[in-house]
Amino acid sequence: MHTMWKGTISFGLVNIPVKLHSATENKDVKLRNLHKECQSPVQYEKICPVCEKEISNDDIVKGFEYTKNKFVILEDEDLKSIKDDKDDKSVEILDFVKLAEIDPIYFDRSYYLSPNDGGGKAYALLREALKDTEKIGLAKITIRSKEQLAVVRIYNNTIVMETIHYPDEVRDFQEVPNVPEDTNVVKKELETAKLLIDQLTTAFEPEKYTDEYRTDLLDLIEKKKDGDKISTAKEPKRKDNVTDLQEALERSLNKTKKAKKKTAAKRKTATTKKTSTG
Repeated sequence: MHTMWKGTISFGLVNIPVKLHSATENKDVKLRNLHKECQSPVQYEKICPVCEKEISNDDIVKGFEYTKNKFVILEDEDLKSIKDDKDDKSVEILDFVKLAEIDPIYFDRSYYLSPNDGGGKAYALLREALKDTEKIGLAKITIRSKEQLAVVRIYNNTIVMETIHYPDEVRDFQEVPNVPEDTNVVKKELETAKLLIDQLTTAFEPEKYTDEYRTDLLDLIEKKKDGDKISTAKEPKRKDNVTDLQEALERSLNKTKKAKKKTAAKRKTATTKKTSTG
């Protein structure tokens, strides 16, 4: 399993060296956008709309748009200056709380934590302490320069860290439109709904739930492959520097011809004026 990050879990004076691994993976079937005419993958270039030219990463700076078309430019040094005093190699547990106290709306991404060299004993100690107290750790961690809130808990026999949203990142439920406030429901309908819920209630078995659309899409792709309904993208024509040079020379030549015609016309006009004056 790929290690994304190395650091420590710290609570009180205890420091546990750990490694971070992604606990989930995105299995969406990725479809490319192709040019309908030749089935070649479409490329997306970084183009400046004002300069009308392609730009590289070296030409890009970060900016915050505080009002329409007004930006505060932030250099790498600016961002580094507010990061220097933060420890980006530590999962610092701030408090211990009960899992039931955190609504699922706060949860974001899950990561497995494994003990790094020499951290096995302390790792097992924290795991057993969390199990016995039925608590989870509320922590802070910096991942890819972003400071995040997280919980540290047990999943089966492994310590899991899950990033969670800050309170101001969760939108106010009162802003959701058209939510009915009237709770006067028909008693018979309510009893019937509750009976239906009881009949459909079962133990959670995640293995029985599958992404049917993804399965059908993969089956469709295989059928098309077996039926030879496939397309081979054409190799893009390489732009030769000589061609570019030739085009530039021809444009320059045309420009020079136009300039010469204008000069000749001016001279002819000047000569005509001198003759008529003399």
